[in-house]
Amino acid sequence: MTSLKVWGKPYNRINLIFAGIIILVFVYSGIFSAQKNNHPVPCIHEKILGKPCPTCGISHSFSEIIRGNFKEAKEWNRNGIPIFLFFFIQLIMRVGITILNQKKIVSGKTILYFDVVFSLLLFIVCFRRLIPFWTIY
Repeated sequence: MTSLKVWGKPYNRINLIFAGIIILVFVYSGIFSAQKNNHPVPCIHEKILGKPCPTCGISHSFSEIIRGNFKEAKEWNRNGIPIFLFFFIQLIMRVGITILNQKKIVSGKTILYFDVVFSLLLFIVCFRRLIPFWTIY
């Protein structure tokens, strides 16, 4: 049986760091507005090559999602909603897994396997349009 000492504290720290980063992304999306077009981070790909990349408009899309404007979010980038869902579900998972791990409800090894498998499947589903050999335009 795997001891939680192996997975517990460092794993919880990593989960909370990831949760914090996701929260910062959501706060960024709430502060900057697609309508005002005041996002400070430009698309480097578009600046260099002069044409948009598959992720152009994601920040604007996230801003619209935060405001509940799902139609506008899809207009900015059709990948915005699935990618936002990935981060939203990951946020819930990071907090939930940390609680389960702290309370020792489930073994550390079981939590880790679930986390890896579920996160990988969620990533494939939510980012499938951005994976070049799966992209269908």
